[in-house]
Amino acid sequence: MQNFAPIALFVYNRPVHTQRVIEALQKNVYAELSDLYIFSDGARTGDEAIVSEVRALVKKTDGFKSVTVVERPTNFGLAKSVISGVTQLNKEYGHVIVFEDDVVSSPYTLKYFNDALEKYKDTPKVMHIGAFMYAIDTKGLPETFFVRHISSQCWATWDRAWQYFEPDIDKIIQQFDEKKKFAFELDGAMNFWKHVMEFKHGKNNSWAIRWYASVFLKGGLGLQTSVSMVDNIGHDGSGVHSEKSNIYAVTVKADPVSSFPDKIEEHPEAYQALRYFLKHRKGNLVQRGIRYLRNHILKV
Repeated sequence: MQNFAPIALFVYNRPVHTQRVIEALQKNVYAELSDLYIFSDGARTGDEAIVSEVRALVKKTDGFKSVTVVERPTNFGLAKSVISGVTQLNKEYGHVIVFEDDVVSSPYTLKYFNDALEKYKDTPKVMHIGAFMYAIDTKGLPETFFVRHISSQCWATWDRAWQYFEPDIDKIIQQFDEKKKFAFELDGAMNFWKHVMEFKHGKNNSWAIRWYASVFLKGGLGLQTSVSMVDNIGHDGSGVHSEKSNIYAVTVKADPVSSFPDKIEEHPEAYQALRYFLKHRKGNLVQRGIRYLRNHILKV
């Protein structure tokens, strides 16, 4: 009998987004077989009313095997909330599926996660399963593939992999040389090392960059779909950690995932497609200028 993974949903101050996320999850295959844990972060000063609104909303959630609402008494912040929640459920269940309050899933997302968690549960090199994929060129790509990069918007992992999560940024930094930094940045396509150093200097509090670095340093791989299983609706400027943008708009996969790779290695064509998207995601100078005007000036 399949051991269905629990779902960890992290919410804060966006009731409309949270409602959409939950409604989509309720429509998922395997929803009624899954334990849902909703982690509600404590309010920052001034957010008490909206956090209370979110908590009242999530307490009405049904459609799952069980629903547990965890109300944090203080504001953990996203990083601490994710790390503690993922650690808790991994220890209890051995694996976990992770959602944030701005990720709307296809009806087959939980099936994809559970099928992949089962298939690769005893494959140490596979450390991460991602459901979000950028709008890459999918020509010639398989339905699913492995790459070194991990997507943090909607994902799953096992306790056997999460045990290697390194929260100490100094321990991470000391393991990188220039060659590793270049590979970590997808051969120069994306400035991930900048995010590492920004965390070091207190300019961000990202759990995701530390998880990616932890997976990378272990030589781990992430499973991805060529077409995204989820849509991130948080790029509307409403999130604590997000800005308004349409760079990452995607078309969500409409059917179930039917095939998984047996060869445990990075897929070269998929890797290059991902590199190309990230390297060119902001467009040329004219396109960047138009986007800046639209987001920062024309709305005034």
